[in-house]
Amino acid sequence: MKHMTPFDMEYPQRLLDLVDAPGCLYLEGKDLPKEDLSIGIIGARDCSDYGKYVARQLGEYLGKQGITVVSGMARGIDGIAQEAALLAGGYSIGVLGCGVDVCYPKSNERLYEMLKEKGTLLSEFAPGYPAIPKNFPLRNRIVSGLSDALVVIEARLKSGTLITVDCALEQGKEVYVVPGRITDRLSDGCNNLIRQGASVLLSPAQLVEEMRELVTTRDVVAREEKIRNLKQYRSQEQATLSAAFGEQEKGKLEAIKTLGKEYVKLYEALDFTPKTIEQCGEALGGEKSYRQVAGMLMELCLKGYALQVMAGKFQKK
Repeated sequence: MKHMTPFDMEYPQRLLDLVDAPGCLYLEGKDLPKEDLSIGIIGARDCSDYGKYVARQLGEYLGKQGITVVSGMARGIDGIAQEAALLAGGYSIGVLGCGVDVCYPKSNERLYEMLKEKGTLLSEFAPGYPAIPKNFPLRNRIVSGLSDALVVIEARLKSGTLITVDCALEQGKEVYVVPGRITDRLSDGCNNLIRQGASVLLSPAQLVEEMRELVTTRDVVAREEKIRNLKQYRSQEQATLSAAFGEQEKGKLEAIKTLGKEYVKLYEALDFTPKTIEQCGEALGGEKSYRQVAGMLMELCLKGYALQVMAGKFQKK
């Protein structure tokens, strides 16, 4: 068993973005993947045969595509989708409302062992902490937080499933809903979400195509944002350096004035490209001899204002 805090490199970036990120996470099974596409699948515990079929088909398809399935290991839709993903050779994260060493519900013991071996069991509750009702609404924000999108398969009008939907919407995640018959009470919650603007899930392939496009677009936007921030930082850094250099130059000129105006002219004639003694003498109007200009340049070198880079060539220091 492992544990991690937001200060650890292994802590999932998706959860770091949450305002209520868990202070500690306990993990059993495989390490969490870094940037893999992940889909949360949730729904009714007492689901219909249709709901079971859709959950199984979706979980299996995602598993074969190498897409992580995130859910709460609950009885019904959650567990069916996760088990299907694992049986298809995929990977799944089970977010628990109890300690990772506690199997709840007991009826999902087989799935619990599969997640421990082929997937990951995750919880913000300490080992041994029991599964009590108040825990489950808390863990729902982690299910949606770890997911790039959330899929709802069957939910009543007043359902705990809708708490996870609210979390996903607050986190800015895409919500997909499997439509149902208007006479089916298990579909009332889903159909109502569609009426409110949720995306309709028509096939697993459609979901994967849209999500990969969305994630690619998101990555491009994030990369462009990083480039903009870097350019802005470099521009600010350059401005700071320029200001510092300007102040330094001002201080040097004040000190060189004590040597005389001709020294100031000579210093201002220099830059960071080496110049000959003749070129420097031109800045003084040709009034000084070669020997006199050379002597003045050596004086600037001794004072630390100029640098002789080679015989007969000088530049600013």
